Amino acid sequence: MNYRNLLMASATVFIGFAGMASAQEAATVAFLMPDQASTRYEQHDFPGFKAEMEKLCPKCTVIYQNANADASLQQQQFNSVIAQGAKVVVLDPVDSAAAAGLVEIAQSQDVKVIAYDRPIPDKPADYYVSFDNEGIGYAIAKSLVEHLKASGVADGAGVLEINGSPTDAAAGLIRDGIHRGLKESTYKTLAEYDTPEWAPPKAQEWAAGQITRFGADIKGVVAANDGTAGGAIAAFKAAGVKPVPPVTGNDATIAALQLIISGDQYNTISKPSEIVAAAAANVA
Repeated sequence: MNYRNLLMASATVFIGFAGMASAQEAATVAFLMPDQASTRYEQHDFPGFKAEMEKLCPKCTVIYQNANADASLQQQQFNSVIAQGAKVVVLDPVDSAAAAGLVEIAQSQDVKVIAYDRPIPDKPADYYVSFDNEGIGYAIAKSLVEHLKASGVADGAGVLEINGSPTDAAAGLIRDGIHRGLKESTYKTLAEYDTPEWAPPKAQEWAAGQITRFGADIKGVVAANDGTAGGAIAAFKAAGVKPVPPVTGNDATIAALQLIISGDQYNTISKPSEIVAAAAANVA
């Protein structure tokens, strides 16, 4: 494996404060994640959070739920964990705008909310714990730009941009970073797409349309995570494109690492989610 293709995200965790959470002994804490399109939540985030909570508060009860990209289901889960006595809810929202109402519900019942990975702009939570998502987007774009330059791709050549979910505020930050990185380059964006629910099949469908539209003019793809990258790569393979142009990623999933080893994906970013999960546990 070419280790240059595995970028490391900064280990710096941003923790924003909008209030003060009080420590609880033998309290119930809920950890509510947004979807299963990315494998990170089951494989890294929740195990990391649970392990840290067991060290910090062995008597605490930890409830885990995943909304499977359904904002209505996440609202039901949110109400359910409060009814079960949760005093702190760690929330990675499916819909950042809709989550404002959940924060209001919690605060009216003296329940603290930790916004996790994705901010809640319309109604700030008591805490916000995340990586620097805008910085990650910038690093993704810069990595592709530098690779194209090193490969001799001419100025003015075109790339595709595949962003995350339009309802995810963190995806918007990653997109902002990608925009900045591409704007500083000599390459042009042929088209870009906000992928509903971060769903790889939707990224694949969109990419297939762009392959038909632009063909060989596509010199690279800036993908915001490994799932959307995998969708784009599948579209190129289905269209018989050889070799697949360089496609970026993010999250260092096992599937992405396998695609890098096989030469189908250019790179990914390793950002150990356990670091953010542990920070959330310490705040809780």
